[in-house]
Amino acid sequence: MDAENLHYFEKAPVAKAVAHFAVPMMLGTSMSVVYSILNALFLGTLGNTAMLTALALTLPLFAVIMALGNLIGVGSSAFISRLLGEKKVDDVRHVSSFAFYSSLVLGLIAMAVGLPLIDSIVHGLGATPDSFGFTKDYVTMMLIGSPFVVLFFTLENIVRSEGAAITSMTGMLLSVVVNIILDVLVIFVFHWDVIGVASATVISNLVASAFYAFHIGYKSKFLTISIKRFKATKDILSNVFKIGVPVFIMSIFMGAMSLIFNRFLVEYGEQAVAGFGISSRLLQFPELILMGLSEGVVPLIAFSFTANKLRMKHTIQFTIKTIVALAAVFGVIVYLISDHLIGLFTDDPQLIEMGSYILHVTFLSLFITGMTALFTGIFQATAQGTAAFIMSVIQGITLIPVLFIANRLNGFHGVVWSLVISDAVAFLVGAIMLYVLRNKLQPDVDNLGKIELKI
Repeated sequence: MDAENLHYFEKAPVAKAVAHFAVPMMLGTSMSVVYSILNALFLGTLGNTAMLTALALTLPLFAVIMALGNLIGVGSSAFISRLLGEKKVDDVRHVSSFAFYSSLVLGLIAMAVGLPLIDSIVHGLGATPDSFGFTKDYVTMMLIGSPFVVLFFTLENIVRSEGAAITSMTGMLLSVVVNIILDVLVIFVFHWDVIGVASATVISNLVASAFYAFHIGYKSKFLTISIKRFKATKDILSNVFKIGVPVFIMSIFMGAMSLIFNRFLVEYGEQAVAGFGISSRLLQFPELILMGLSEGVVPLIAFSFTANKLRMKHTIQFTIKTIVALAAVFGVIVYLISDHLIGLFTDDPQLIEMGSYILHVTFLSLFITGMTALFTGIFQATAQGTAAFIMSVIQGITLIPVLFIANRLNGFHGVVWSLVISDAVAFLVGAIMLYVLRNKLQPDVDNLGKIELKI
């Protein structure tokens, strides 16, 4: 950690420190959404709804691969930041080496297990006869490239954990730029449609992973990818997995929820599935900006938890205010121009109507999603494994029964509204746990819970 990063961890005004850590993350995640939107736009120009459907159906698979990266990356990142707050530099090197090689092994396991089961996976994703071939192409390429995708998510997290927020953002932007350039080539020059899009995603993750590995190997003062530093001690495994496993479960639930949600939507036609896919990509932009804010401050919260708890409290307060302001701005914009946004992807009137409706409803939970991400980040940063685990499963546990009931009672409308209901339940559970844990998180300041939850 250089002197500048140390300054932001310890001494910079809270607003400046939050901006230093969160803005690069917000920019990086927002650019990844721009790529995701362009991805659908490029395929949309080919005039084949089945391709857009395949793109939507494969979201659960990507969530699973991302989950493997977060299993190691998020747990290691939070642990590294806490160790830096305690000045335990040698332990940091062991954890970063463990993260690098463990993520590669997990990616190889995913590829080895997934490829022989390719047809079963595609059927399980809910592919229709029209979209089966496109879905299989995408799934095949993603499984082949899963070691690089897993590594990308792991390295992005641990680079950010030492305060190198700009470097973390640069890697994300590099991935997006390479992805967009390759998308244009594979779709419009080589005419590889969906399999080209998947290949572009894998290659861009490989390029970004190489960038992060170079930074860690040659520029970072504390992180390392040296195999000589690799250790899998009980302390490392415990601290990484007590946070990583809940994140992994949460990501799996996200994939499962997307899968289940798609299966319900299939009953209402391919336009409903494609409409959800398009609206989800549009929702990702503000949603991931808020999540980028919440995730971006995790290293600062983790460092302050072991070094200066009063600073941690002020960081949380400022982040809550920022989430409120951003959610309000994004909500107004979307409600004014939702039809035009969906119309960028298609000229199908039914698809525009369904997509716009889904967008209106899901945007209602934007503030809730941002706050839930912050609650989860606080629990991760402060090593509250049980609370992090509860946050990881509560939304999925809530959504599944709500989906069945809402679908029976109100059909398509009930399915869409079930997302808002499950988000609201997760928010309430997170707020209650934060209040209950207030003394444990902040023993040197009274009434932390009251201050933090005052919105």
